[in-house]
Amino acid sequence: MRQRRRMAQGLTLLAAVALIATACGSSSSGGSSSGGTGKPIVVGTTDKVVSFDPAGSYDQGSWTPMYSMYQTLLFFPPGSTKATPDAAKSCAFTDTTTYVCTMRSGQKFWNGDPVTAKDVVYSFTRNLKIKAPNGASSLLDPVKSVTTQGSDKVVFALKQPFALFPDILGDPSNAIVDPKVFPPTKLVANDKIVGSGPYELSKYQDGQQLVLKPNPHYAGTLKLHNSGVIVRYYTQASALKLAVEGGDADVAYRTFSPTDIASLRGEGSRGVQVVEGQGAEIQYIVFNQKIMPGGSAAQKLAIRKAMALTIDRPAIAKSDYNNTVTPLYSMIPAGLTGHTESFKQVYGDAPNTAKAKSTLSSAGVKTPVSLDLWWTPSHYGETSADMYTTIKRQLEATGLFKINLHSAEWDQYSGAYPTDQYQSFQLGWFPDYPDSDDYAAPFYGTSPLSFLNDHFSNPQVDSAIAAERKSTDPSARAKSFGQVQLIGAQQAPIIPIWQGKEIAVQRKGVTGVASTLDPSYTFRYWLIGKS
Repeated sequence: MRQRRRMAQGLTLLAAVALIATACGSSSSGGSSSGGTGKPIVVGTTDKVVSFDPAGSYDQGSWTPMYSMYQTLLFFPPGSTKATPDAAKSCAFTDTTTYVCTMRSGQKFWNGDPVTAKDVVYSFTRNLKIKAPNGASSLLDPVKSVTTQGSDKVVFALKQPFALFPDILGDPSNAIVDPKVFPPTKLVANDKIVGSGPYELSKYQDGQQLVLKPNPHYAGTLKLHNSGVIVRYYTQASALKLAVEGGDADVAYRTFSPTDIASLRGEGSRGVQVVEGQGAEIQYIVFNQKIMPGGSAAQKLAIRKAMALTIDRPAIAKSDYNNTVTPLYSMIPAGLTGHTESFKQVYGDAPNTAKAKSTLSSAGVKTPVSLDLWWTPSHYGETSADMYTTIKRQLEATGLFKINLHSAEWDQYSGAYPTDQYQSFQLGWFPDYPDSDDYAAPFYGTSPLSFLNDHFSNPQVDSAIAAERKSTDPSARAKSFGQVQLIGAQQAPIIPIWQGKEIAVQRKGVTGVASTLDPSYTFRYWLIGKS
């Protein structure tokens, strides 16, 4: 039964490879193709796609292919933590609140339309106008206006100084779109998009496969190490493991179970290699302070503190993740500027049931506290089920909580958590840009700076975020991040759980995977080759 299924996958892949080959051949009449060398590559994943429209996506499953289909003004080269020009020829601050980019000439969308400064202004204006619940328009909160200057310049006026603004411009949510294709107030279907990146979308079947071919009009600086990409979507980690073991996928990127990773590490003789890179993925629990249990703000705070005192992170890392993740005691992960272990500082380094009990009692909270805790089965990997079972067991073992676990797939989940439907919920985070600001402002800043809509707001935190955003002094920024983390632990609107690495698995003869696993979480298809 298993062999028949894998054969069917292989036949599908052959058809897809043929599709790429045909498409590449037809592109020769399309103009200045950058082409692509080598063989097509097949990438397997369990990620799900929410939207390929830049205005409607803010998730790793959507963004990973978007890096290859769109251009942004700036982007992150491999191994770099600072964005550099992509569709722009150059960008610079002219004063503390004015940022000007000059467009690179000769750029075109894959339909042949030119990429202009007006298109950039349209793309940003459209993103802010649509404000899709699943989008990342909150990242543009610092923008006061965006206009053109002459025929080739884009001028961003910021509300206040923000030294890291260039890094935001490298996010796929800020990709440049063609106004002829993307209407001003409506998202475009995933199979109808048009971009100007190094690859052109050839075919997309939701939940099955994505086929990319080299964009014949691409005039950027990126060099392709393959002649096309096929992304195959799997519903289970076990199926993804079988695919890379059997050669149905050249590369498997996100997400394996810890057991699968341990197994794959021992399969070098079968032509399989586990590749690791520095990662800053985190997972955490968010409380909606409007609808969570508690008759007053003080009682709600006591409940959050009691949970922070109870959850045993090392036990989760060991029993559920086989120590493939590290316990996390701050929303800013280890390795980034200003990281502290603020939750350990406030709550100690081990669960403390007695203190949790006294915290609830002092606030007049009746126990057990009944709390709805939501998690999503596929989006963050199958181990989420084990982790939330463990968290429920840990909390209920104290006698202080009655945890009602609920789950929903990401399509439903991503629309429900920001709209006051979940009392508390699981989320994970991959950085928009590799800086501590991206782990502070989106979580602790007052909405719309925060995307969570969890109703947390603290003037001291907002002031600290504003200070670090306008500074380029590492020590001053570290001090501000220290304030944010300490208040974040004391108020506990979010409880951090763990920090993970970037992990991919490749077949023998595949190159370039290691070079794209870096803190920016930009999985660059164009770097991957196959002998």
